[in-house]
Formats: sequence, structure tokens, C-alpha cells
Amino acid sequence: MRHFTIHHDGVTIPVSRGGRGRPLVLCPGLNSTQADLHELADLLRCDHDVVTFDLRGHGLASAADRYSFEAFLSDLVAVMAELGRLGLDAPPVLVGYSLGADLAVHYASEHPGGVAGLVLIDGANPVPEPFVTEAVLPEFRAMWEDMAAQQAAERGTPRQVLLTAQEILDLNVEIDAVRSGILDRYKRIDLPISVIMSTAMAGDSADGHARRLNRNWRAGGERLVREQPHIAMFRLDADHRLVFTHATEIAQIIRSTHGPVGQATP
Repeated sequence: MRHFTIHHDGVTIPVSRGGRGRPLVLCPGLNSTQADLHELADLLRCDHDVVTFDLRGHGLASAADRYSFEAFLSDLVAVMAELGRLGLDAPPVLVGYSLGADLAVHYASEHPGGVAGLVLIDGANPVPEPFVTEAVLPEFRAMWEDMAAQQAAERGTPRQVLLTAQEILDLNVEIDAVRSGILDRYKRIDLPISVIMSTAMAGDSADGHARRLNRNWRAGGERLVREQPHIAMFRLDADHRLVFTHATEIAQIIRSTHGPVGQATP
């Protein structure tokens, strides 16, 4: 394993690289860190040269004076630029989880030839309705306030998240806006794309909010493959934590669709 840091836009981004084989970059999402994704990364290192990193305000990355979609995208761009300077053996497969999937789609749409393919895990979903609505806002606000309070115990560790509940809420609203136009981004990408979606993103609760969110999530996935039929869609019987609970299955999908160059292809 090799560890190094990237300094850009006033923040420090920690990067880890290890394994051998086809280059692969693993981008975490909102409220997740490279430490959280260690099981998936370790599985992939058996046959991939895996690069992981933390977004600003997450894990061992430094805090920032702004947290926005564009700011997080700039973190990914900085990491990819540094890998370009290091000289990878081939363009990497870019794997993104949750918000990381949206960042991956935007990166690929703006950097033709920069990556060999995309694996999008429970994100970058063109859902027909916003995730955050007035009906669920009080519930979400309370949930993110609890999450921010619980994060106090993780301060100073590789799993810390420095964002406030309000910053998390604002980002989720912004992500809704980003996803409303993400199909246009997909249309600009001429790459193998695999999408791994949970069947019950909001969990299996019987309450109306969970049912609506899950229905909306499924509808987004169906819309995506209907409008982009070349995309390989995989569904796992899981909630949004699938990258933690189903790491083995996800690693198998990645190997089957984006394995060693010249062997497995979509």
C-alpha cells in the first residue's frame, strides 16, 4: 500500500493505492469514507490496482469552507489529475458509490478518454421525483441531526465526517437538482457502464415514506435503462448500505464487467 496526499482548493485529500492489475479508482459518497469502503477495496485489490481517497470534510481529508457538488467534483478531478501525472498503466475504471456515482458520471462526461468504464453503485439515478420533499423534510432533518451528533464520537478517526446536519441537508437538495439533469450527462458518455442498484434504497419499513422513496428509486433505474439500453443494470436485494453489506457480490459484478483488460467485458 502507498499513501500520499493531494493539496488543492485549500484542502488536503488523502489517497491510498494498492493491489495489482487493471487500474480502478473508488470514489466514496456523502457521509462515507475510504475507511468505510475498505472491504470492497480489499476484495478488488486481488486483481485491480485500486486507488481510494476521502472527499473534503470526510475521513482524513481536511475540512473546507464550502461543501457543494462542484466542490466534491473538484476533489475527484484533482485525484484523477494526480494519477495522470503518476502515469497509470491504462485509464482506470471509475467506481462511485452514492454521491460518488454522480461525481463519476459528471467526471466522465467532461473528460473523454479519462476513464475506461464506470461502475455506479446506488447513485446517479434519474429519479422522477426529488428525494427531499416538504413531506419528509422534518424526518430527514431529525435523522441528519442525529447522524451529525453521532459523528462526534468519530472525530479524529479515518471515519469522521465534519459536515453539519444543515450542510448535509443542503447537499441532498443540491443532489436532487443534479439528478434532474443527469440523463443529459449519460448521453455524453461513450463507455461501458455498469449500474448496481439496491431494491429497497430506503429500507423495508412499511411506512409511506419508505415505500415512496423505494418506488421512486426503482422508477429512476427503469428510466435509465429504458433511455440508455446499453447500460448493464444489476439489482441487489439490499438497502442503500449495500456497499457495506454486499461487498462480495459487488466485487464479483465489477470483475465480471470490468475485469482485467482483454478478459472480461460488458
